[in-house]
Order: sequence, then C-alpha cells, then structure tokens
Amino acid sequence: MSKYIDRVLEETRKKNAGEPEFLQTVEEVLTSLAPVIDAHPEYEKASLLERMVEPERTIEFRVTWLDDSGHYQVNRGYRVQYNGALGPYKGGLRFHPSVNLSIIKFLGFEQTFKDALTGLPIGGGKGGSDFDPRGKSDGEVMRFCQAYMTELYRHIGQDIDCPAGDLGCGNREINYMYGQYRRLVGASEFGALSGKSVGNGGSLMRAEATGFGAVYYLCEVLKDAGESIEGKRIAISGFGNVCWGVTRKVAELGGKVVTLSGPDGYIYDPDGITTQEKIDYMVEMRNSGRDKVQDYADRFGCEFHAGEKPWGLGADKVDIMMPCATQNDVKIESAKKMAANGIRFYIEVANMPTTNDALEFLKKQENMIVAPSKAVNACGVAVSALEMAQNAERLYWTAEEVDAKMHQIMTGIYQASKEAAARYGLGYDLVAGANIVGFQRVADAMMAQGIF
Repeated sequence: MSKYIDRVLEETRKKNAGEPEFLQTVEEVLTSLAPVIDAHPEYEKASLLERMVEPERTIEFRVTWLDDSGHYQVNRGYRVQYNGALGPYKGGLRFHPSVNLSIIKFLGFEQTFKDALTGLPIGGGKGGSDFDPRGKSDGEVMRFCQAYMTELYRHIGQDIDCPAGDLGCGNREINYMYGQYRRLVGASEFGALSGKSVGNGGSLMRAEATGFGAVYYLCEVLKDAGESIEGKRIAISGFGNVCWGVTRKVAELGGKVVTLSGPDGYIYDPDGITTQEKIDYMVEMRNSGRDKVQDYADRFGCEFHAGEKPWGLGADKVDIMMPCATQNDVKIESAKKMAANGIRFYIEVANMPTTNDALEFLKKQENMIVAPSKAVNACGVAVSALEMAQNAERLYWTAEEVDAKMHQIMTGIYQASKEAAARYGLGYDLVAGANIVGFQRVADAMMAQGIF
C-alpha cells in the first residue's frame, strides 16, 4: 500500500479515535486506492486525501420538541456536509436511537463516493438525529420534524444542500420538514429536500428506487457470470422499504426472495415472497410498528428462526445473499459460513453491512463475487437527484421514464466499476472498482477547483 495512504490513515485514526464506524469506512476506501495514488503523485502534493477524509462542515444542534403529554423532549441533530466538489451536498436524514456523529460521518463519507458513482452533479452529505419515530404519534413526529428543520433550514437550500430520507425518515417526515422549510424561508423551494410526496414536488419511483436499482445491478453481475436472475433464490435481511423494492423487482424478473429478518430473528419461506398478498404484507409489517418478522411466519406458515440471521443458509436453499438492513450486519463468522456453504454471489445493499475483515475474507474466495453497497444502493440517491432536476424544470417524468433512467444509471455504475478495476490491474474487483470511480471523479473536481 502507498506510504501516503498509510500516513493519512494513521493521522485519521488519531484525529477520530472513538468513531469506529467512520474509521472503518475510511480504511475500506483508502486501502483500495493504492494503484490510483501511485499513478498520481500530485495528489500528495495537494494534500488531497487529508482534505477528502475531513468533512467540509459538521453541524450539531439541539432539537427540543413537545410530546403529547405536554413534556418537552430533547434530542441531538446532525448534518455533515462532507464534500461539495461535484455539486450541492446530497444525502439522507436518519432518525434512529443509534445515530451519533461517527455514524453520520461514515454515512457522509460513503455518500460522497456513492453520489459520484451516479455521474450526476451532486456532492455528499448525511444527517439525522437520535430521535426514534417508532411508537410516536403523528403529532409528535410532526413537532419533532418542525423543530429539527427550524435549525437545519439555515444550512440547506436547492443549490447548497438537499437532504432526503433514510432509516426512520420517510415520506411523512420529509413532507413535514418541507412544510416547515417553506414557512421559514417564505418560498416554495422544491429542490431543498427530496423524497417528497408527488404533490409536493416529489418524483415517481422514489420508494422503489433503492431496491429496484440493487436488482438492476445484480442482473449485470449475473449476466457477466453467464447466468440469469430467473429461478434464483435470494436471502435478504430486514423487511423495510428497500427490502420491499428488492422483493418486488426480483419477483417480477422470475426470481424469489426467501428470507426476511428483524430484531427478533429471520423467516425462511421456500416458496418465495412472490405473490401480491405476501408483498403487500411486507408493507403492513413495516407500517405496524411491531418490528417483528415472526408475524410473517405466523401469517404464511413458514419457518421462523428466533434470534438468528439468514447468513448460515447453504447453497441448497439460497443462491444469492443481499444484506439490506444496517451497518456491520455480516461479521467474519457469518462470512466464513457463507464461504463454507458454497454461496457464490454476495451483493451488499445496506450501507456498510459487512465488517472490514469479513469483506476482505469474502473477496478472497475464488468462487464468490462480491459487490459493494456504495454502488449497489446508489439508485436511491440517483432518483433524489432526478427529483431535483424535475423540480428545477417544473415538470414530472412518468414512472416509465424514471425507471428507464434508473436502469441506465445502475448499468453505467456496474460497467464503470468493472472497467476501473481492470484498468488498474485489479481484475474483477467490483469493490475496488467502485471506490476508484467515485474517488477519481471527486479528486478530479477538487484538483480543478484549487486548494481551499
């Protein structure tokens, strides 16, 4: 590895001690860039990596809101505007008790390269709060969102920073925040937030985007392997919106998703989640707030494995693994089970779902193809950027038009990643290829704009 990368990593570890998620993703990205750094000595002279690993702006603030019992609650809010070299900061808002600065920084760093991969003019950012919308009334969620936006509005705008939704922050929350933003600025700046309902300037296909895009990427992987998605059995984790999109598109193309997971365990449905009744029930589960996948097993009479994850299933039951839930969901023990069980395709969907040691282990398996989340799940932010374009032009594209653009973008991401890895002598390394493409686009813009 480049001595320059080693030095930057060591400095980053010292500066960010106590931020494990952030350090994990920085190490994963930078260690794959050695051939690019070696080919561009001018990057070290310009301190490019030192500038790239440091957010341009980190905003942390108090959020005070009134609950239904008349008591004031206090949460912590964040927005990390990581890198705007390619355009306005773009990235979601995560509302979940686990949210802290390390997680928001890691998500913002990943987002920078993910956004660059789309080829669209957007920079990288991320935000959120340790607020938990589960179990809250609509009124409580609305008052929290209004309080959150009362601070955030001064830092965003359609040409500055355009937040979107993420875990715990869906269409309802975005609409509440947009309403508060409009009241505060006194203008209908549709482009200040994405993920809005269509009547508020949102794009069709946004709910489906991340899941559909992941399947479009998977289809390119399978095509190069001389295979098709038809008849493939896919294990996924989670049961939220992304899983719903993956399940729908897989069923449409002739494959079948056979697992879902939650905090309580996972279900295995050998018949597949392919009927409209089962797919609709996923939406009911998500909206119920119960956060249990056992409900699915009870409803459809399939296996439920309490307290377990689906990563131990063998090739007799599963062809493809697609973690869709959260970060660090797949650890080294699970990775070893996958390899021992003969799993051939490992397609990350959630942000950083695999620990670094597990990811490196899986990449070394000769008979396994590994695809990284920053490429696989990029369609969500791509459609958010398409929403910004529609807002700027005051028009709506049809669902078919948006879907066609989604397919084109995901095919382009796959091809660019594959070609970048080959160009630098790394073979068929989709993880390194995605890091290289995203890094190169951001690096070229930063070098062209000068040092500041």
